[in-house]
Amino acid sequence: MNKIAHSVIVFLIFKIHWKTLLPIGVFITITFALFQLKTLPYQLTTPNSLHPDTNQFDINLKSQITPLTTNEESEVIKIDPETDITNSSSQLVPSIAVVQEKVKVTETRNQVKVPSIQFINKPNKSLLPLSFSSASERRRKRYLRDIKGLSPYEALVYAKKELDTISVGVNYHDPNLYVPLFRNITVFERSYELMELILKVYVYQDGKRPVFHNPYLRGIYSSEGWFMKFMESSKEFVTRDPQKAHLFYLPYSARQLQRALYVPNSHNIKPLSIFLRDYVNKIASKYPFWNRTRGSDHFLVACHDWGPYTLKDHKELTKNTIKALCNADTSEGVFVAGKDVSLPETTIGNPRRPLRNMGGRKISQRPILAFFAGGMHGRVRPTLLKYWANKDKNMIVSGPMSYKTMSYSRHMKSSKYCICPMGFEVNSPRIVEAIYYECVPVIIADNFVPPLNEVLNWSAFSVSVAEQDIPKLKEILEAIPMKRYRMMQNNVKMLQRHFYWNRTPVKYDMFHMILHSIWLSRLNQIQDLTGTQ
Repeated sequence: MNKIAHSVIVFLIFKIHWKTLLPIGVFITITFALFQLKTLPYQLTTPNSLHPDTNQFDINLKSQITPLTTNEESEVIKIDPETDITNSSSQLVPSIAVVQEKVKVTETRNQVKVPSIQFINKPNKSLLPLSFSSASERRRKRYLRDIKGLSPYEALVYAKKELDTISVGVNYHDPNLYVPLFRNITVFERSYELMELILKVYVYQDGKRPVFHNPYLRGIYSSEGWFMKFMESSKEFVTRDPQKAHLFYLPYSARQLQRALYVPNSHNIKPLSIFLRDYVNKIASKYPFWNRTRGSDHFLVACHDWGPYTLKDHKELTKNTIKALCNADTSEGVFVAGKDVSLPETTIGNPRRPLRNMGGRKISQRPILAFFAGGMHGRVRPTLLKYWANKDKNMIVSGPMSYKTMSYSRHMKSSKYCICPMGFEVNSPRIVEAIYYECVPVIIADNFVPPLNEVLNWSAFSVSVAEQDIPKLKEILEAIPMKRYRMMQNNVKMLQRHFYWNRTPVKYDMFHMILHSIWLSRLNQIQDLTGTQ
């Protein structure tokens, strides 16, 4: 036996030509593999196989669904009633119809019965909306094709026309957006898409620190600083060629202007106003862009309370420029609702961790009906204190709070409603604080335009109380049904992402929402679509 094994081994090592045997072995292996594939119950590579693939079930049902055709104008899908559904080879498009499958598979070689489809609650109309992703991608391609070669102003006219001709009744939206938060979700989505594709901003490099190009990122006026930081560093929206710009940014900080020029206790802000007037005059004399539109395509962002008052020495700056202001008071003659943008006032304690300490408690863990604590400046807060301080255990209203018992933020997180009264000016950082802590804001400030009011539906997640109704505050809040309160509180949670200052800008966050409102204001200036302003 050993001799036989020895002879076989010697033969294999010294007698066989391996270079000849290798191709033969490869040929035999491939042939055997193909033979196995052909003899399987279901061929793995047949493109027209009717065997239902459990991983891609929708694709295998395409021959059983009525083919759908796209209407370019309305961006919806129409069912072709005359097409034979059993012979259709059209691609399956997502449908809002609910299907009930009855799968019967006969496992004979190369023969399978296809699942039968039955529509439940079949729509009466022949129009089914496209999925968001496919509709958005189609629009994006069309926008890119249409705006190619357009001048900046022609691109603005194109965007304005697109928004003016939006068809109603679109059911599919970006899943990252929550519909109840918006005045018109469809208009917002299209406007935002167009902004991403079209908008270019030229940032003036004129001006020295600390007033210009020096973002202040801490405290209650930090919104203007965070916006400046992200705007000047944006690769997506900033252009170095002013001829390609749709908007021009004046990169100054009202907070830094106050710190640099205001003389403490002088009660005189005239030097600040003169300084800003001279800066704009310098821009107008050095570049042709201001005089071309009298400043209507220029914008500034100022969160300091004095922001509106430092503009009054320059008529065109006050009247024409798009102003994003925290002090959005329509009674002062500076902020113009519909043209200017109400800037959210945010308190940032640590610029390295701007989203620190976010979130709140469950509704069941919010025993306080309404809460306010703060200084007694302005006309509203003393009245609030007069009627509600120490008057009701469910209404915690006080002056500046002692931190010995429970912190300010923990009070907000333990309250159903957070009272946000105006101070010296109509704006208050408590509005955004309430949103961060998932507490429904109660805004008490006549003549105040809430932040980002152009797109957000504030009645869905806040309560507005007239100053004269402060004595009836508890009655107003208790009259709100629990079902509505739960809805508003949930909406506040969904709203949070739009008020975040992320360390790096994220789609639909605070930076993008502010820029979008400025972009929308510029589009609204265009009245005549024939090409004149």
